[in-house]
Amino acid sequence: MSDDLDDLKAMMRAATPKPDADRKAADLALARKNFADLQEARDGARQTSDRPRKGLVRGVRDMLMRMNTRGALTATTALVALGMVVVVPDWHNAPALRGAQPVVTEADDGLAGMGVRREAPAREAAEQMALDVAPAEPAPKAEAPRPAPEPQVARPEAGVAKQRQMAPQTMQSQALSDAEGNAGSAANTTPVGRIAQPDADGVAALPESDTEAFPEAEPNALKITSEEPVSTFSIDVDTASYGTVRSSLRAGFLPPKEAVRIEEMVNYFPYEYAAPEGDAPFEPTVSVTDAPWNPDTQLVHIAIQGEVPRVADRPPLNLVFLIDTSGSMQAANKLPLLKQSLALMLPQLTERDSVAIVTYAGSAGQALAPTPATERETILGALDRLEAGGSTAGQAGLEQAYALAEEMGGDGEVSRVILATDGVFNVGISDPEALKDYIAEQRESGTYLSVMGFGRGNLDDATMQALAQNGNGQAAYIDTLSEAQKVMVDQVSGALYSIADDVKIQVEFNPAAVVEYRLIGYETRALRREDFNNDRVDAGDIGAGHQVTALYEITPVGSPAQMSDPLRYGAAEAVSGEAEELGYFKLRYKNPGEDESRLIEQPIVEGGEAGAEARFAAAIAGFGQLLRGETYLGDWGYADAIALANGAKGEDPFGYRAEAVQLMRLAESLSR
Repeated sequence: MSDDLDDLKAMMRAATPKPDADRKAADLALARKNFADLQEARDGARQTSDRPRKGLVRGVRDMLMRMNTRGALTATTALVALGMVVVVPDWHNAPALRGAQPVVTEADDGLAGMGVRREAPAREAAEQMALDVAPAEPAPKAEAPRPAPEPQVARPEAGVAKQRQMAPQTMQSQALSDAEGNAGSAANTTPVGRIAQPDADGVAALPESDTEAFPEAEPNALKITSEEPVSTFSIDVDTASYGTVRSSLRAGFLPPKEAVRIEEMVNYFPYEYAAPEGDAPFEPTVSVTDAPWNPDTQLVHIAIQGEVPRVADRPPLNLVFLIDTSGSMQAANKLPLLKQSLALMLPQLTERDSVAIVTYAGSAGQALAPTPATERETILGALDRLEAGGSTAGQAGLEQAYALAEEMGGDGEVSRVILATDGVFNVGISDPEALKDYIAEQRESGTYLSVMGFGRGNLDDATMQALAQNGNGQAAYIDTLSEAQKVMVDQVSGALYSIADDVKIQVEFNPAAVVEYRLIGYETRALRREDFNNDRVDAGDIGAGHQVTALYEITPVGSPAQMSDPLRYGAAEAVSGEAEELGYFKLRYKNPGEDESRLIEQPIVEGGEAGAEARFAAAIAGFGQLLRGETYLGDWGYADAIALANGAKGEDPFGYRAEAVQLMRLAESLSR
């Protein structure tokens, strides 16, 4: 005579399938292949309240609800055994169950392009079983499923540092709060490389995997003037690094050192520089003041102010928005913020300007034919229809965008491609150097490329910067709607309309007056000495109203701050130029459309007091050096940077400088 336990054990033996090692291996291989092909699959299926009400395990649970105490205890023990026999082996061996990586079957592969992904039956069966064994109502709030990780893209180019230890993958709450004028909160972040953000129900979802990449460049070394008196670099008006630093600090951790480019932090802010006079499109101003972190050294402050032409005087613009709609763009601070940002920009355009939209995700496509910028409802409607899904065919999108820009172009008009992406390029780019060459060719035809980054987690800052530099455009990072206002509204003329091309700076220091010097920042913009006079060498561009700031720290002859010993067999004196000159400043630029450069030059002489603009620029330069852990500052720290910046904020009509002080305070706290 058998009891309930014997009956249930017999039922289990009959219902449990025998393991098939060959079938399991084949399914696992197929799963890996499909995931590698599709890469950016949709998130895992979410639990819903309308799950099936039938099935073996569901029936067992219903039976238990009707049993007496002894029968319930017996069946409970058996049910635990059932979970160990059936559920645990599959969970242990199947990556699809263990790693939250949706496995797409070959039969359903055609649905991927429409944003519909069906997961393999093994995954569905396991999820159904997990639902069936859930306790009766009321059910506790479940943790949101782990999203599909972004693909780890192998990048062959040298000089790129992968940052995997700390990155804010999802910062929807911050982006929304900042858009409403709030400072943003790091309360829901964990500075350990994996940031969990709560959904509407307060359930924290695990973040995407981190594939961020930043240019790897060592800080500029101290130069001995007698050995290397000449310094040459290309100007830079990009601001992406400051946005990346801000998003990191607001998320609750210090940014990766490679993400800190001091020149982009300094050039983020508007300054009151002298307006240009005469025929030149800008006016350089060079001053010398004491360094705030070392009383025995000085700062050479180079300031350039570009002219601001009237809107009526600028040529018509042909803009092609190349928008990344891949699966990684789903987060609120990516594609949704991108749409809002472009909507802010439209009122700044006129009836003479035209707009087109090309998207790329798996394959490239035209989402909006060339349309007059005044037809805002048509443009906004095309933006609103964009959805994220698929992998990232960046190269195909670029090719189509450039072709469309060429069709739109006319005599006397300006054509520009604006790439908006979170930085993922994982389909179609087998040779990054070939892509850069292609963009350089398009630049020569007159179509420039600007890059705007959105979101964190897989931000390929290295590639984005390289594309913008080769495309004669600007690179910006937009993490809030306030930043979109700054880039797309306040500074839109500079971002779209160039007043000078291939702008290079060369400074020759006088060994009789300066024993050592170092350029603060511009590591990725260094040029060879002979490149300065070579008009075929590409350099940075200045847009309408743009400002450029560069800082050198110099050590006067006889200063106790000298760090290098004099050579035993070197010349006793090395004199270049007049003794009262610290150095000589030269700048080359081309007017747009011209092939021959023009030269501006002037001596660098000591004298004058540090104005508020130079002092604030020095405070930001010091802030950047502190974030990078550079050793030239001695005991000078965040408190000193805060005091210097507070004393030089000036009117600060938009609050950018006050925001910088708050970021310094955050960095000071996090550095402890």
